[in-house]
Amino acid sequence: MAYTVPSPGPSPESSDSSESPGTPDSSGTYGSTARTVPSRHRERASYDRELVHSILDEDYVCHLGFVRDGAPVVLPTLYARSGERLYLHGSTGSRPLLAADREDGLPVCVTVTLLDGLVLARAAFHHSLNYRSVVVHGTAHRVPEGPELTAALDALVDGVVPGRAADSRRADARELAATAVLRLDLEEVSAKVRQGGPNDDPEDMALPHWSGVVPVARSYGTPVPAGDLAPGTPLPAYLDGR
Repeated sequence: MAYTVPSPGPSPESSDSSESPGTPDSSGTYGSTARTVPSRHRERASYDRELVHSILDEDYVCHLGFVRDGAPVVLPTLYARSGERLYLHGSTGSRPLLAADREDGLPVCVTVTLLDGLVLARAAFHHSLNYRSVVVHGTAHRVPEGPELTAALDALVDGVVPGRAADSRRADARELAATAVLRLDLEEVSAKVRQGGPNDDPEDMALPHWSGVVPVARSYGTPVPAGDLAPGTPLPAYLDGR
């Protein structure tokens, strides 16, 4: 599947200083910063808001990076987007949630990557991947108890299986006490996309090795009912054909 990658946009040096870092401007793009401009293949970078949103909305697992005791830590976790904000799932006892509970929050870097294809070139050096990715820099804060937390937890459930939040029991007081959610605004953010075939060197074109792209796509199997599910319980419509 091919995607049209919007132009990378202005460099940090040429960005309008009147715009807050990352705030989408009237053209629907995020402002670039020194942290959101890649050092390699800058032509693959984009700050287009619609592209960023489409990548984030296609997945639900991210990697949350932060510094703990002077060393980097990266943890996989669930996330969901709501407007210009990400919600990240966690436990009340986890270190990132405890750190984010401070007034100044927790500096983080969140990444999401979608794999679209294996790019096989004639030369090993030119093998690559087709992908779409988003990197978000910012300060995460814990969502306090209240309507926002309820909405965030619903978004996290629906982000995995749309429609499931309304078709399940909501967390009770004990479960809420053990669950926490981080809030991260989409302010300093960029996307990066690689698409197309291999970039073989001219002198390698005559080599006998197969060259091309192996498409990669996520698929789901047939739902398996729980062993203690009441007989006759129908399969929810939102799972039919998923």
